[in-house]
Amino acid sequence: MPYNERELLARLIKCEAGGEGDNGMNAVATIVVNRANVPYGEFFRVSQGGNIRNIIEQPGQFTCMMTTVGGQYNAQNIYNMDPEEIHYQIADAVMAGNVFAGVGNSLFYFNPYRPTCPNEFPPGGVGTFYSHIYQHCFYAPTEKYKLT
Repeated sequence: MPYNERELLARLIKCEAGGEGDNGMNAVATIVVNRANVPYGEFFRVSQGGNIRNIIEQPGQFTCMMTTVGGQYNAQNIYNMDPEEIHYQIADAVMAGNVFAGVGNSLFYFNPYRPTCPNEFPPGGVGTFYSHIYQHCFYAPTEKYKLT
C-alpha cells in the first residue's frame, strides 16, 4: 500500500534533514510545499494543482527517494525511515500552510559539503541563493525558472 502524503512527507523530512534540527527540517518541508504551490514553471506542471505526492515522487529530485545512487544501494531512503512525532508535526504544519519563513519562496536546496553556498543552483540559473541553514543552501526561483 502506498504511503499517504503525510507519511511520505514525514519520511522525506527525516531522510533529507533529520540531522538538521527543527529549522532545517521545516526548511526542507517548506521546499516541498513551495513546489506544490508555485503557480508557474516545471513544478506547477508536476504538482497538477498542489499534489505533494507528485512533487516528492518526481524522478531525480530527492536522493532519499532513490534506492540506488550511482549504481550502488542507497540505504538512506524513505523506505528505511521510521518517522518520529516531530517529523509528523512538521509535515502537518507545512501541509496546513505554516511554512518556514527562513527559505521564503525557495524551490531548490542542496548540501554543498562545504561552508559556503554557490550563488546559483541548480546549474543553468533557475535558482538564486536565498539562505544557508545548517548544511543546506536554499535557492529562490529566478525569472529563468518561469520558462521551465
